[in-house]
Amino acid sequence: MSLKAFSDYLLLEKNYSKLTLKAYLADLGAFQKFIQLEFEMNTIDDVNYQQIRNWIVSLVESDISNRSINRKTSSLNTYYKFLLKINVITVNPLNKHKALKVSKKIQVPFSEAEMQQVLDELNSVTDFEGLRNRLIIELFYATGIRRIELVQLKVSDVDMSNKTLKVLGKRKKERLIPLLDSVIETLKTYLNLRKELEDILDDSYLFLTKKGVKIYETLVYRIINDYFSKVSSKVKRSPHILRHSFATHLLNQGANLNAVKELLGHSSLAATQIYTHNSIAELKKVYSNTHPRSKK
Repeated sequence: MSLKAFSDYLLLEKNYSKLTLKAYLADLGAFQKFIQLEFEMNTIDDVNYQQIRNWIVSLVESDISNRSINRKTSSLNTYYKFLLKINVITVNPLNKHKALKVSKKIQVPFSEAEMQQVLDELNSVTDFEGLRNRLIIELFYATGIRRIELVQLKVSDVDMSNKTLKVLGKRKKERLIPLLDSVIETLKTYLNLRKELEDILDDSYLFLTKKGVKIYETLVYRIINDYFSKVSSKVKRSPHILRHSFATHLLNQGANLNAVKELLGHSSLAATQIYTHNSIAELKKVYSNTHPRSKK
Protein backbone atom coordinates (compact mmCIF):
# COMPACT_ATOMS: atom_id res chain seq x y z
CA MET A 1 0.00 0.00 0.00
CA SER A 2 1.46 3.36 -1.01
CA LEU A 3 1.76 5.90 1.77
CA LYS A 4 0.69 8.62 -0.69
CA ALA A 5 -3.01 7.86 -0.15
CA PHE A 6 -2.50 7.91 3.63
CA SER A 7 -0.64 11.24 3.39
CA ASP A 8 -3.46 12.76 1.33
CA TYR A 9 -5.98 11.46 3.84
CA LEU A 10 -4.22 13.13 6.77
CA LEU A 11 -3.68 16.41 4.94
CA LEU A 12 -6.95 16.77 3.05
CA GLU A 13 -9.53 14.92 5.14
CA LYS A 14 -8.13 15.15 8.65
CA ASN A 15 -6.60 18.62 8.14
CA TYR A 16 -3.36 17.63 9.87
CA SER A 17 -0.43 20.02 9.58
CA LYS A 18 2.60 19.16 7.44
CA LEU A 19 4.66 18.92 10.64
CA THR A 20 2.26 16.34 12.11
CA LEU A 21 2.23 14.43 8.82
CA LYS A 22 6.03 14.33 8.84
CA ALA A 23 5.99 12.83 12.36
CA TYR A 24 3.44 10.16 11.34
CA LEU A 25 5.43 9.14 8.28
CA ALA A 26 8.66 9.01 10.30
CA ASP A 27 7.02 6.63 12.80
CA LEU A 28 5.71 4.41 9.99
CA GLY A 29 9.12 4.45 8.32
CA ALA A 30 10.86 3.38 11.54
CA PHE A 31 8.40 0.53 12.01
CA GLN A 32 8.79 -0.56 8.39
CA LYS A 33 12.56 -0.69 8.85
CA PHE A 34 12.14 -2.85 11.96
CA ILE A 35 9.77 -5.25 10.16
CA GLN A 36 12.22 -5.60 7.25
CA LEU A 37 15.17 -6.38 9.51
CA GLU A 38 13.38 -8.66 11.97
CA PHE A 39 10.86 -10.46 9.75
CA GLU A 40 12.11 -9.81 6.19
CA MET A 41 8.74 -8.26 5.27
CA ASN A 42 8.55 -5.50 2.67
CA THR A 43 5.21 -4.10 3.78
CA ILE A 44 3.65 -3.21 7.13
CA ASP A 45 0.10 -3.80 5.88
CA ASP A 46 0.03 -7.51 6.78
CA VAL A 47 1.64 -7.50 10.22
CA ASN A 48 0.12 -9.05 13.33
CA TYR A 49 -0.03 -7.68 16.84
CA GLN A 50 2.85 -9.84 18.09
CA GLN A 51 5.18 -8.29 15.54
CA ILE A 52 4.08 -4.81 16.63
CA ARG A 53 4.59 -5.91 20.23
CA ASN A 54 8.16 -6.94 19.42
CA TRP A 55 8.76 -3.45 18.04
CA ILE A 56 7.35 -1.86 21.20
CA VAL A 57 9.64 -4.04 23.35
CA SER A 58 12.64 -2.98 21.26
CA LEU A 59 11.69 0.67 21.83
CA VAL A 60 11.39 0.12 25.58
CA GLU A 61 14.81 -1.57 25.62
CA SER A 62 16.23 1.45 23.77
CA ASP A 63 15.11 3.66 26.69
CA ILE A 64 12.47 5.48 24.63
CA SER A 65 9.95 7.06 27.00
CA ASN A 66 6.49 5.51 27.33
CA ARG A 67 4.98 8.78 26.16
CA SER A 68 7.01 8.67 22.92
CA ILE A 69 6.23 4.98 22.39
CA ASN A 70 2.51 5.70 22.80
CA ARG A 71 2.78 8.45 20.19
CA LYS A 72 4.53 6.11 17.74
CA THR A 73 1.93 3.39 18.36
CA SER A 74 -0.82 5.95 17.83
CA SER A 75 0.67 6.75 14.40
CA LEU A 76 0.49 3.05 13.50
CA ASN A 77 -3.06 2.82 14.81
CA THR A 78 -4.16 5.75 12.64
CA TYR A 79 -2.60 4.06 9.62
CA TYR A 80 -4.35 0.75 10.24
CA LYS A 81 -7.68 2.50 10.84
CA PHE A 82 -7.20 4.11 7.43
CA LEU A 83 -6.46 0.73 5.80
CA LEU A 84 -9.58 -0.65 7.46
CA LYS A 85 -11.62 2.27 6.15
CA ILE A 86 -10.56 1.68 2.52
CA ASN A 87 -10.93 -2.12 2.87
CA VAL A 88 -7.25 -2.99 2.47
CA ILE A 89 -7.36 -4.97 5.75
CA THR A 90 -10.26 -6.56 7.63
CA VAL A 91 -8.83 -6.36 11.16
CA ASN A 92 -6.81 -3.62 12.84
CA PRO A 93 -3.86 -5.42 14.52
CA LEU A 94 -3.89 -2.73 17.25
CA ASN A 95 -7.60 -2.88 18.06
CA LYS A 96 -6.99 -4.42 21.51
CA HIS A 97 -3.74 -2.66 22.29
CA LYS A 98 -3.51 -0.76 25.57
CA ALA A 99 -1.25 2.26 25.81
CA LEU A 100 1.75 2.09 28.13
CA LYS A 101 1.31 3.83 31.47
CA VAL A 102 2.62 7.39 31.58
CA SER A 103 3.23 9.29 34.79
CA LYS A 104 1.17 12.47 34.91
CA LYS A 105 3.28 15.59 35.19
CA ILE A 106 1.62 18.47 36.99
CA GLN A 107 2.44 21.69 35.20
CA VAL A 108 3.04 24.46 37.74
CA PRO A 109 1.75 27.79 36.40
CA PHE A 110 3.35 31.15 37.02
CA SER A 111 1.79 33.01 39.93
CA GLU A 112 -0.12 36.23 39.37
CA ALA A 113 2.72 38.03 41.17
CA GLU A 114 5.32 36.56 38.80
CA MET A 115 3.23 37.62 35.82
CA GLN A 116 2.97 41.14 37.17
CA GLN A 117 6.72 41.35 37.81
CA VAL A 118 7.56 40.48 34.22
CA LEU A 119 4.97 42.87 32.80
CA ASP A 120 6.17 45.63 35.13
CA GLU A 121 9.73 45.13 33.88
CA LEU A 122 8.53 45.52 30.29
CA ASN A 123 6.21 48.42 31.04
CA SER A 124 8.67 51.15 30.04
CA VAL A 125 10.26 49.56 26.96
CA THR A 126 10.19 51.71 23.83
CA ASP A 127 12.34 49.83 21.31
CA PHE A 128 10.96 47.43 18.69
CA GLU A 129 12.18 44.15 20.23
CA GLY A 130 11.16 45.18 23.75
CA LEU A 131 7.63 46.11 22.59
CA ARG A 132 7.37 42.92 20.55
CA ASN A 133 8.41 40.80 23.54
CA ARG A 134 5.93 42.58 25.80
CA LEU A 135 3.14 41.99 23.28
CA ILE A 136 4.07 38.30 22.98
CA ILE A 137 3.87 37.83 26.76
CA GLU A 138 0.66 39.86 27.03
CA LEU A 139 -0.98 37.87 24.23
CA PHE A 140 -0.01 34.51 25.73
CA TYR A 141 -1.35 35.53 29.12
CA ALA A 142 -4.46 37.32 27.82
CA THR A 143 -5.54 34.70 25.26
CA GLY A 144 -3.96 31.35 26.19
CA ILE A 145 -2.92 30.68 22.60
CA ARG A 146 -0.36 28.02 21.69
CA ARG A 147 3.17 28.92 20.60
CA ILE A 148 2.65 27.75 16.99
CA GLU A 149 -0.63 29.70 16.86
CA LEU A 150 1.19 32.88 17.93
CA VAL A 151 3.98 32.38 15.37
CA GLN A 152 1.42 31.95 12.56
CA LEU A 153 -0.65 35.04 13.46
CA LYS A 154 -1.25 37.46 10.58
CA VAL A 155 -1.77 41.22 10.89
CA SER A 156 -5.20 40.63 9.32
CA ASP A 157 -6.14 38.31 12.22
CA VAL A 158 -6.36 41.33 14.54
CA ASP A 159 -9.69 43.17 14.53
CA MET A 160 -9.06 46.40 16.43
CA SER A 161 -12.62 47.71 16.14
CA ASN A 162 -14.21 44.55 17.55
CA LYS A 163 -11.25 43.87 19.87
CA THR A 164 -10.90 40.25 18.76
CA LEU A 165 -8.14 37.96 17.56
CA LYS A 166 -8.73 35.21 14.97
CA VAL A 167 -6.64 32.15 15.78
CA LEU A 168 -6.07 29.13 13.54
CA GLY A 169 -5.80 26.17 15.88
CA LYS A 170 -5.25 22.45 15.53
CA ARG A 171 -6.74 20.82 12.44
CA LYS A 172 -7.23 24.30 10.95
CA LYS A 173 -10.08 25.08 13.32
CA GLU A 174 -10.63 28.82 13.71
CA ARG A 175 -11.67 30.55 16.93
CA LEU A 176 -12.21 34.17 17.93
CA ILE A 177 -10.71 35.38 21.19
CA PRO A 178 -11.60 38.73 22.81
CA LEU A 179 -8.72 41.13 23.43
CA LEU A 180 -8.23 43.28 26.52
CA ASP A 181 -7.94 47.07 26.10
CA SER A 182 -4.39 46.93 27.49
CA VAL A 183 -3.39 44.41 24.80
CA ILE A 184 -4.97 46.57 22.09
CA GLU A 185 -2.87 49.53 23.25
CA THR A 186 0.35 47.49 23.17
CA LEU A 187 -0.64 46.18 19.73
CA LYS A 188 -1.07 49.69 18.34
CA THR A 189 2.32 50.81 19.64
CA TYR A 190 4.03 47.67 18.34
CA LEU A 191 2.48 47.99 14.87
CA ASN A 192 3.67 51.61 14.63
CA LEU A 193 7.25 50.53 15.46
CA ARG A 194 6.93 47.57 13.09
CA LYS A 195 6.28 49.96 10.18
CA GLU A 196 9.65 51.60 10.84
CA LEU A 197 11.69 48.43 10.21
CA GLU A 198 14.14 48.91 7.34
CA ASP A 199 13.23 45.73 5.48
CA ILE A 200 10.00 43.78 5.94
CA LEU A 201 10.16 40.46 4.11
CA ASP A 202 7.18 38.69 5.73
CA ASP A 203 4.75 41.60 5.78
CA SER A 204 1.58 39.57 6.36
CA TYR A 205 2.79 38.05 9.65
CA LEU A 206 2.17 39.90 12.90
CA PHE A 207 5.36 39.04 14.77
CA LEU A 208 8.66 39.74 13.06
CA THR A 209 12.32 39.78 13.98
CA LYS A 210 14.15 43.11 13.65
CA LYS A 211 15.34 41.84 10.24
CA GLY A 212 11.72 41.82 9.07
CA VAL A 213 11.22 38.04 8.85
CA LYS A 214 8.57 35.96 10.58
CA ILE A 215 9.40 35.09 14.17
CA TYR A 216 10.19 31.42 14.85
CA GLU A 217 9.23 29.01 17.64
CA THR A 218 12.65 28.63 19.30
CA LEU A 219 12.98 32.41 19.56
CA VAL A 220 9.55 32.64 21.21
CA TYR A 221 10.59 29.97 23.71
CA ARG A 222 13.84 31.80 24.42
CA ILE A 223 12.01 35.10 25.01
CA ILE A 224 9.65 33.54 27.57
CA ASN A 225 12.41 31.58 29.31
CA ASP A 226 14.71 34.62 29.54
CA TYR A 227 12.16 36.97 31.08
CA PHE A 228 10.63 34.49 33.50
CA SER A 229 13.97 33.10 34.68
CA LYS A 230 14.49 36.49 36.35
CA VAL A 231 11.36 36.21 38.51
CA SER A 232 10.61 32.49 38.80
CA SER A 233 12.53 29.49 40.11
CA LYS A 234 10.20 27.04 38.38
CA VAL A 235 11.93 24.36 36.33
CA LYS A 236 9.72 24.90 33.28
CA ARG A 237 9.45 28.44 31.95
CA SER A 238 7.88 28.03 28.54
CA PRO A 239 5.04 29.41 26.38
CA HIS A 240 2.98 26.38 27.40
CA ILE A 241 3.30 27.36 31.08
CA LEU A 242 1.92 30.80 30.14
CA ARG A 243 -1.04 29.05 28.48
CA HIS A 244 -1.40 27.01 31.64
CA SER A 245 -1.25 30.18 33.77
CA PHE A 246 -3.96 31.81 31.63
CA ALA A 247 -6.36 28.91 32.19
CA THR A 248 -5.54 28.42 35.87
CA HIS A 249 -5.91 32.10 36.79
CA LEU A 250 -9.25 32.31 34.96
CA LEU A 251 -10.55 29.25 36.80
CA ASN A 252 -9.25 30.62 40.12
CA GLN A 253 -11.35 33.72 39.51
CA GLY A 254 -14.46 31.64 38.91
CA ALA A 255 -14.49 31.35 35.11
CA ASN A 256 -16.77 28.71 33.61
CA LEU A 257 -14.90 25.58 32.50
CA ASN A 258 -16.73 25.49 29.16
CA ALA A 259 -15.75 29.11 28.46
CA VAL A 260 -12.09 28.32 29.19
CA LYS A 261 -12.35 25.28 26.91
CA GLU A 262 -13.54 27.47 24.01
CA LEU A 263 -10.84 30.08 24.62
CA LEU A 264 -8.11 27.41 24.64
CA GLY A 265 -9.46 25.75 21.49
CA HIS A 266 -9.85 22.33 23.13
CA SER A 267 -12.09 19.80 21.40
CA SER A 268 -13.23 18.24 24.69
CA LEU A 269 -13.64 19.22 28.34
CA ALA A 270 -11.29 16.41 29.37
CA ALA A 271 -8.34 18.35 27.92
CA THR A 272 -9.35 21.47 29.85
CA GLN A 273 -9.90 19.69 33.15
CA ILE A 274 -6.17 19.20 33.70
CA TYR A 275 -6.07 22.90 34.55
CA THR A 276 -8.53 22.49 37.42
CA HIS A 277 -5.92 20.91 39.74
CA ASN A 278 -4.46 24.28 40.63
CA SER A 279 -7.84 25.98 40.92
CA ILE A 280 -8.93 23.26 43.35
CA ALA A 281 -5.78 23.93 45.39
CA GLU A 282 -6.72 27.63 45.43
CA LEU A 283 -10.27 26.76 46.50
CA LYS A 284 -8.94 24.63 49.36
CA LYS A 285 -6.81 27.52 50.56
CA VAL A 286 -9.76 29.94 50.44
CA TYR A 287 -12.00 27.37 52.12
CA SER A 288 -9.60 26.72 55.00
CA ASN A 289 -9.10 30.46 55.52
CA THR A 290 -12.77 31.43 55.47
CA HIS A 291 -14.97 28.54 56.66
CA PRO A 292 -16.28 29.17 60.22
CA ARG A 293 -15.24 25.74 61.42
CA SER A 294 -11.82 25.63 59.72
CA LYS A 295 -10.07 27.04 62.80
CA LYS A 296 -11.74 24.60 65.22
